[in-house]
Amino acid sequence: MACANTSWSEENFSCSICLDVFISPVTTACGHNFCRTCITKFWDEQVRYKCPVCNKLFNTRPELQVNIFLSELLAQFRTSVGVKEQPCVEPAEVPCDVCTGTQLKAVKSCLVCFTSYCKTHLEPHQRVGRLQKHRLVEPMDRLEERMCKKHDRLLELFCQTEQVCVCQFCTEADHKSHPVVPLKEEYEVKTAQLGKIEAEVPQMIQERKQKIKEIKDTVELSNKDADREIAQGGQVFTALIGCVEKGRDEFNQTVKEKLKSTEKQAEDLIKELEKEIEDLTNRSSEVKRLSHTEDHLHFLQTFRSLKDPPPTRDWTTVEVRPPSYVGTLRRSLDQLEETLNMEMKKLRDAELKRVQQYEVDVTLDPDTAHPQLILSEDGKQVHDGGVVKILPYNPKRFTRYTFVLTRQSFSSGRFYFEVQVKDKTAWWLGVARESIDRTGGSRGTPETGYWTLLYYNDVFLFSDYTSVRHPLRAGLQKVGVFVDYDEGLVSFYDVEARVHIYSATGCTFTEPLYPLLGPCDHDEGTNSAPLIISPVNQTD
Repeated sequence: MACANTSWSEENFSCSICLDVFISPVTTACGHNFCRTCITKFWDEQVRYKCPVCNKLFNTRPELQVNIFLSELLAQFRTSVGVKEQPCVEPAEVPCDVCTGTQLKAVKSCLVCFTSYCKTHLEPHQRVGRLQKHRLVEPMDRLEERMCKKHDRLLELFCQTEQVCVCQFCTEADHKSHPVVPLKEEYEVKTAQLGKIEAEVPQMIQERKQKIKEIKDTVELSNKDADREIAQGGQVFTALIGCVEKGRDEFNQTVKEKLKSTEKQAEDLIKELEKEIEDLTNRSSEVKRLSHTEDHLHFLQTFRSLKDPPPTRDWTTVEVRPPSYVGTLRRSLDQLEETLNMEMKKLRDAELKRVQQYEVDVTLDPDTAHPQLILSEDGKQVHDGGVVKILPYNPKRFTRYTFVLTRQSFSSGRFYFEVQVKDKTAWWLGVARESIDRTGGSRGTPETGYWTLLYYNDVFLFSDYTSVRHPLRAGLQKVGVFVDYDEGLVSFYDVEARVHIYSATGCTFTEPLYPLLGPCDHDEGTNSAPLIISPVNQTD
């Protein structure tokens, strides 16, 4: 539906406040006419009520009455000049800021009034002299945001140095030495960049969806692993509880059997004593009766049977000894310990097999090797040569400690490698972060980026100087090193014995980690054997 628009040329039909054609004209007591909305808003902002034209003061706020005569004249005037069609504003267009009710499409924006006008409401800017000096531009929305706050000028340029929109005056002051271009030119550059970003966004979204899937898969796998661990752990603990309960029952049974044997011995002795007491009591009765008889023949015949007392035991040496339980509990616990050790061996074996699944193939990096070390051609062996070679300077090389790193590094996940230490009397093994001090100016601790195990004189020492208690077998053959980067875990294993040596937990890794080997000094040939990176044999 087309909206009505009327233009006029007589100033008598214009409101002196809004300079627009009257809308619902009202008259003040002094005879001046205004739009009802204009004069109402004007008085709302005043402390004293006066006429905007003649400045007449009113003691109280006047009651406004519609000027019926002027309203009829306006209607006739609009009819006489005819009605022209003007399109209503569309969603993507700038609306007129003056229109009430249905807003019309703005045809110009005033940079002085900060207002956009439709064709009808623009008319005063084309007719009134002081308004004709205002700068009109193509319709713009949010005009105040488009103006320079400092110079009250249109933001028409773009400063490439500070990446902000500026006005012409800004280029002569704060941005005088900065390269500036028209907004359109920078718009085209940024639009091209936006197009590239827009093209990249779907790929980024896809990558993140894939990452979500990976995370969900990891969580699902973790749930399965946790369920399996709980099930296996439940079986182990159930078996251990069964062993403990069985040991307890056997211990209780042993104690009860000893007590029962003692009770049976005591019961038999008591019965024997009671029988002797009964026999002796009967003899005593017979003696008493015989002592009171005066029949000589009967006395002599009866006395003959009394001269031999009934057989009795010498009870002076008979005693019931309480059972001894010394060693009973210990023997039960020894048996339980043996059973637990067997179960622990199974667990250690299972643990080692589990970490061995994360085997990585690593080779030694000659650029990092101390000048005294000698590496094999395949990068799998290292030993101390006893002589410091003259080599070109390399910031990656160790210059104080006889260490060497691998070519490979790891920044996430888990990894495991094994090193043969056979016939060695001293060595270093572990991992180190990339930024460690290669010159040896700082001690090799976790704080400085070392997580290593030192073996020397049959003693293990972790890099934080923790003494590691480990029952050494005769002739340590091979050591396994396992690292869980995300969990902050470094573990060492005696591979041949399937025994855990030591674990450092709660480590913080923020850089790539490199496996580290240190064969130590050859010590006049007693420690000349090499450290050898060996393939993992999970069938051991």
